[in-house]
Amino acid sequence: MGEAVLGIIGGSGVYDIDGLADREWRRVETPFGAPSDELLFGTLDGQKLVFLPRHGRGHRIPPSELNFRANIHAMKQSGVTDIVSVSAVGSLRDDLPPGTFVIVDQFIDRTFARAKSFFETGLVAHVSAAHPVCARLGDALEQAAKSLALPVRRGGTYMVMEGPQFSTKAESNLYRMWGCDVIGMTNMPEAKLAREAEICYATVAMVTDYDCWHPDHGSVTVDQVVAVLIANADNARNLVKSVAPLLRHRPEACPEGCDRALDTALITAPDARDAEVCARLRVIAGRVL
Repeated sequence: MGEAVLGIIGGSGVYDIDGLADREWRRVETPFGAPSDELLFGTLDGQKLVFLPRHGRGHRIPPSELNFRANIHAMKQSGVTDIVSVSAVGSLRDDLPPGTFVIVDQFIDRTFARAKSFFETGLVAHVSAAHPVCARLGDALEQAAKSLALPVRRGGTYMVMEGPQFSTKAESNLYRMWGCDVIGMTNMPEAKLAREAEICYATVAMVTDYDCWHPDHGSVTVDQVVAVLIANADNARNLVKSVAPLLRHRPEACPEGCDRALDTALITAPDARDAEVCARLRVIAGRVL
């Protein structure tokens, strides 16, 4: 069994966990620039954790301006083996009310203004994203959520929109016709980049309100949404605390193949690869280069 280092990407409330020892904020520089913030390193009951506030502390950075490549590179650089992404979302289904935690298994990526791959001219790779999350992490998250009696749904499709504006009603109804379950702005290209970096990845989508398709949407107040956000943050902290020991020991090889995603992905012939690009990708793809 290998040693796991659990990475958490999420909101500012998530990393204030009781019992987090050896806390240290560290600046991490990457070949793709600076991540959203310093990373918080610590241990929880002996489990190494690395936290990254996705939008920076104080929520400074909008979704379209997040440096997703730097965020995932910083995690990989810091030894992270497994990432749990915690995200606030709107619900596209009546049976997913505010307060529900959805352990997502699929995404539809409708973003268009973001750098989506570590690979570029000089080193091309095509990574499979057919199953974009790690079922092993999903199993642990489901077990932890049920042990806390959280309202949890296993499985669902997360519609990732560009933002920062919310949907029109017509768009919201279209996404429902597509079979989407929740909607948010942050998990793509995050999940794709984690796959390129060969890091196991899973998403916990926390429903804050119904999207605008819902007849009651117009009566939702900011105070109501904030109350759900605060409750969700409390539950998310407890979830992280409960899931960490379940992920302490990881198999030498991920049963889902996440840690071998690049085995058949590189397509550029070795003698045609750009040395500078290869050097920049040493942390991400050094195993196969």
